[in-house]
Amino acid sequence: MKKSQTFLLQSRDGRVRQAGFTLLEMLVVMVLIGLLAGLVGPRLFGKVDTSKVQSTQVQIKLLENAVSMMALDINAPPPASAGLNWLVQKPDTEPVRTLWKGPYIDGALPKDGWGNPFLYELPGRNGREFSVISLGSDGQPGGEGTAADIASK
Repeated sequence: MKKSQTFLLQSRDGRVRQAGFTLLEMLVVMVLIGLLAGLVGPRLFGKVDTSKVQSTQVQIKLLENAVSMMALDINAPPPASAGLNWLVQKPDTEPVRTLWKGPYIDGALPKDGWGNPFLYELPGRNGREFSVISLGSDGQPGGEGTAADIASK
C-alpha cells in the first residue's frame, strides 16, 4: 500500500517547505477576476436586454400570423374584448363558435420577454387592422429603450 504523498520543495537556503499558493497570490488572482467581471459583465447584461426585445418581436409576428389565420376562418379579426384568448380557447358566441377551427397556437398564450402578457388592439396602430403589443421591460405604456412599447411596424 502506498502512503499519500505531499509535495515538498526545498528552497535555496536549504529549508523544506510545502508547495501551495500564498495569501498574496490568491488575493491578486481574486482582484484580477473581479476586474474582468466588472469590465465584461455589463456588456453581457446589455445583450440580454437586446435578446429579450428581439424574442418579443418574433413572438409578436407569430401571434399576428395566428390572428390573421383565425380571421380568415371566422371572417373577421376577434373583437378587442376577446383579445388573444380566442387563439387558444373556443369562443362561446355563434356563429363564430362553428367557424372557429383552432386552437391557432399550441399551449397557453405566450408572454413577452419580461413575463408580461401581450396586448391586442382593434383597430391597430398605424392604420393596421389589429395590433399585438408588448409594453416593454417596465410594463407601462410609452417608455424609451427596452422600456418602449414593441409592436409590428
